[in-house]
Amino acid sequence: MLEAARLAKGMQQRVVVVSAYGPATLAAMAPEAAVHVADDGREAAVEALRVAEADLHAKGVECEFRAVLGSAAESILDVAKHEQADTIVVGSRGMRGPRRLLGSVPNAVSHRAPCSVYIVRTD
Repeated sequence: MLEAARLAKGMQQRVVVVSAYGPATLAAMAPEAAVHVADDGREAAVEALRVAEADLHAKGVECEFRAVLGSAAESILDVAKHEQADTIVVGSRGMRGPRRLLGSVPNAVSHRAPCSVYIVRTD
């Protein structure tokens, strides 16, 4: 968040923070059960946005927030397209080891973004 705030402030731009969430399911572990858990993660996503809002406002950055139902990469890409974003700032978390080969949020975003993507080291 620090790097996004620094860039936005320097370029006098606003930041749109995206927190994706979706229904938790056990289908990946037990496909035959396909049990859906009542908590879809929205509360956690909204709480993460509240923390980001306090941080960005303290830094004097104009910001908006979106809790979006869907995968992280798809949500970021959809919001970037809708907002006609100039730049997407995404953390590098998950870009090591086997996940990097199988795909990750930063990887998916950087390959399909409608604008420049800045991947910030977060590991």
